[in-house]
Amino acid sequence: MRFVNAPVEYQGFWGSFWDLIWWFLAIFVFIAYIYTIFAIISDLFRDRKLGGVAKAIWIIFLVFLPFLTALVYLIARGGGMGERASQQAQAYKDAQDAYIREVAGISPAEQIAQAKGLLESGAITQEEFDRLKSKALA
Repeated sequence: MRFVNAPVEYQGFWGSFWDLIWWFLAIFVFIAYIYTIFAIISDLFRDRKLGGVAKAIWIIFLVFLPFLTALVYLIARGGGMGERASQQAQAYKDAQDAYIREVAGISPAEQIAQAKGLLESGAITQEEFDRLKSKALA
């Protein structure tokens, strides 16, 4: 006996395996889109050559036509995004290296040169110079 109007059994939020795959794909695309928007906005503010009005226009278009604007921005200014990101990373690395050099103190060669200057000026004796030299080389 067959029922024509039999109710369909509820399968829950994840109806099937393919529904689960579809949700994961949709979430991945959404997160990638959000990342792209943040990358574009950070690139806009990183670019020193672009004026304030142009930056404001890009932001306005990102708000009202987000997908089209993101696509146009990536096509028109995508190469520059990589260059600006690379320059910023290099600036961070240079600043970090300078800070490490500053905190680490002077090198052994500089310590020996300072001690040699003190020896030549007569401020320390030869024995004190030898002690400072061995301490710097240790």
